[in-house]
Amino acid sequence: MEPLLKKLETQLAALPVKVALDLPGGRRLGAGDAALRLSFQDWSGLATLAAGQIGKVGEDYVEERVGIEGSMRDLMIAAAAMLPGSPVASDTSWWTQALRRAKSLKSHTPQKDSEQIRFHYDISDDFYALWLDPRRVYSCAYYRDPAMSLAQAQEAKLDHICRKLMLRPGERFLDIGAGWGGLLLWAAEHYGVNATGITLSHNQHAHVNRLIEQKGLKARVQMLLLDYRELPEDAPYDKIASVGMFEHVGQVNMPAYFGKIHRLLTPGGLVMNHGITAGSVDSGQLGAGMGDFIGKYIFPGGELLHPSLVLRDLAMGGLEMVDTENLRPHYARTLWAWSDALESRLEEARAVLRKSHGEAGSGRVLRAYRLYLAGTAMSFERGWIALHQILATRPDGNMHTGTLPGAQSVYPFNRDYIYR
Repeated sequence: MEPLLKKLETQLAALPVKVALDLPGGRRLGAGDAALRLSFQDWSGLATLAAGQIGKVGEDYVEERVGIEGSMRDLMIAAAAMLPGSPVASDTSWWTQALRRAKSLKSHTPQKDSEQIRFHYDISDDFYALWLDPRRVYSCAYYRDPAMSLAQAQEAKLDHICRKLMLRPGERFLDIGAGWGGLLLWAAEHYGVNATGITLSHNQHAHVNRLIEQKGLKARVQMLLLDYRELPEDAPYDKIASVGMFEHVGQVNMPAYFGKIHRLLTPGGLVMNHGITAGSVDSGQLGAGMGDFIGKYIFPGGELLHPSLVLRDLAMGGLEMVDTENLRPHYARTLWAWSDALESRLEEARAVLRKSHGEAGSGRVLRAYRLYLAGTAMSFERGWIALHQILATRPDGNMHTGTLPGAQSVYPFNRDYIYR
């Protein structure tokens, strides 16, 4: 045991924040005035920490085998420093790739996808409302001005997407994975489109339909409880957005996903795919147990792809990428805003979650989300994962469509219109 304790003492001394460890039996390692304190019930958790398996330490915290006192920001600084190396995966062996594909195939049937979406998004609307902005926009904000609040940055993001898509009154607009309706309603109210949103979350479906009714938009807006694979293809959409959804599609289904979008999009139309992307070209999950933690407690079935792979599958689906923008630091700031908001309302969050999950379940969910929000913020800050907005067209084959010869779409092939 002494070699383990000596290793931990050396690691603690090198950390950029003061950390103390309470060991089984009452002994303590680390600074007496530590900003961060971890208490362990058994020695196996200490060995996990010393090995830098921070995702497994997070699991021990969720399951109450480890206690944590201190701020989430200090915890993430310490966690990053404890890693033995980069957590970005680099295993390119054929066997690993085959296993990933088999796992993806098993995890992304329509039934499994529906269950996995409800696992995350149907936890409790009241819980999400505690730490999201008033529109409940659950995706990366756009801090066009660094002085913006979260709510302002989310509205800026909604408008950024609508501008990129060149939305016009009367156009048919589809929002795949419409969440709590932020983009769907913004596009309808500010750009005059006829909007359709889909989701697999029962809570989101009910919430958005209440808003549609309250706002008097039933003539132009509808929210459907529907899998994207089941969308009818007989009436193509002029513009399509998919925001924070394609992470749930699965690598094995990505060609079919973009093929479906191609068939849903009118020739010459635009599609915006906004989603989290992997930092590794190999597109394995984050190491050090972090990917396993997210898959177990937060996003079962979630898969991230490097943008190079996304662009390959997009092109194979018959779409042409015309603009790609990386908003990675914007998502780090968004997640810290969510994390700080949740940390400021922990007692309210416990009370809300008790209604849906009981005493034991509420604590488990809350502990998992505290780590998820802060840990993901850290991952975006450090470039382990990213957020890409990919704008694409379905070329119509007409050399005279558009403002430039050969554009074959409404896209003007310059960015001036977005920022004008």
